[in-house]
Amino acid sequence: MRKFLILLSLATSTASWAQKDTLNKISVGLELVTHGETCGGGLPKPDDNVVRTEDKSHFLFGRNRLVVDYERPGLQAHAVLQNKAVWGMSGNQALNLYEGWVKMTAKNGLFAQVGRVALAYDDERIVGPNDFATASLSHDIVRVGYEGHGHKAHAIFAYNQNGDEVYNGTYYDNGAQIYKTMHALWYHYDMPKFPLGASLLFMNFGMQAGDYIEVDDQKMEDPDNPPCTKYQQIWGAYVNYHPKHFTIEGSYYRQTGKMVFPNKHFLPIKAWMASVKATVKPSDKYEFVLGYDHLSGDDYVPVAYGGPMVMVLHDQLGGFAPLYGSRTKFYGIMDYFYESAYTNGFTPGLQNAFVGAFSNPNSKLRLGATYHYLAVATQLDNFNSTLGHSVELEASYQFTKDIGLSAGYTMMFGTDTMMNLKQDGSNKRARWGWFTLAISPSLFTAKW
Repeated sequence: MRKFLILLSLATSTASWAQKDTLNKISVGLELVTHGETCGGGLPKPDDNVVRTEDKSHFLFGRNRLVVDYERPGLQAHAVLQNKAVWGMSGNQALNLYEGWVKMTAKNGLFAQVGRVALAYDDERIVGPNDFATASLSHDIVRVGYEGHGHKAHAIFAYNQNGDEVYNGTYYDNGAQIYKTMHALWYHYDMPKFPLGASLLFMNFGMQAGDYIEVDDQKMEDPDNPPCTKYQQIWGAYVNYHPKHFTIEGSYYRQTGKMVFPNKHFLPIKAWMASVKATVKPSDKYEFVLGYDHLSGDDYVPVAYGGPMVMVLHDQLGGFAPLYGSRTKFYGIMDYFYESAYTNGFTPGLQNAFVGAFSNPNSKLRLGATYHYLAVATQLDNFNSTLGHSVELEASYQFTKDIGLSAGYTMMFGTDTMMNLKQDGSNKRARWGWFTLAISPSLFTAKW
């Protein structure tokens, strides 16, 4: 009898282990986002032949997602079908697959992932989904790596093409990404028993330059500007020190290689950026932030307003471009400087000094106010460096775990420097209000 009980116990244990190894889980959910904006001033200047009756804009934007997740030991699959459109927009051209990937994981921490992925690394300054922009960013990639014992190491590869062309070569133009190829390495280490984490990042982008011309309905290389691939690199480090009541973050990145312009010509790049941010949280109800960002800029940026544009011959770019970061998270929600480019295509860089205070009166409500002092990072002829002052007010309320409402109002007090750089007087005084209603119910979950 005793031997029988021992055998029965072993059999039960083995069956339980086998059941865990074959456990499957599937979940289906919705993400419904309604976003509204009202703007007064600060809009891009229209073409000269466009009559603008008022410097205002109001619209509602909807983004609806169907999210499907599958998981079993060693395998994950994730798919997000997305529709995004302005209210009243005709047609259904905005329907797409925002994410769709599979990930295979070994017990020793090695993994491989392939498909369309919304990438996010560190504080999302260089790589992030930029989710507040509602369109969001995702990448078609292969990612392999290791995660375990405080170490994370990722390698990413991407190769983009307009279609399954057989006879027209591999020239890539006007696709979902601005890059033809992308290679990236990311390493992160969390120190044991010490609140410090650090990351290293290297990214190499291949951009298509040159052009094709049409000859007798045939696509031919332009002899004056033949197609080619030019590469640019972003590399640097991020550090996060987070003891109990405060956090200090810092980052430094360099940008090198060649930048490709819309006319398919290119210029060499030598740019950099640095940032530091301190967050103090004396209690669960209060939080204070203080920080500074410096993004390098181009020399000799023309700032002629109300007259002919001064032509400046550049042989090198000095303006740092945060290509795939969540920009509204860092340089003000009303991002004048990287979401909307300067008129002449060059940038004088940016200095952003900011201070903010946030409060949580209860577990559902969060209030905040942030002030930004904004200035260029290069010397301008006939203008001082100050771009302006921005004040941001924010509030959010979480009704339930899957229903939340957030809203904000920004006041921009620009200077003559801002007005002349942007080539539009409306940028001197601007107001912007917004709200976002996010509803994300879980529809179905099953295990077997």
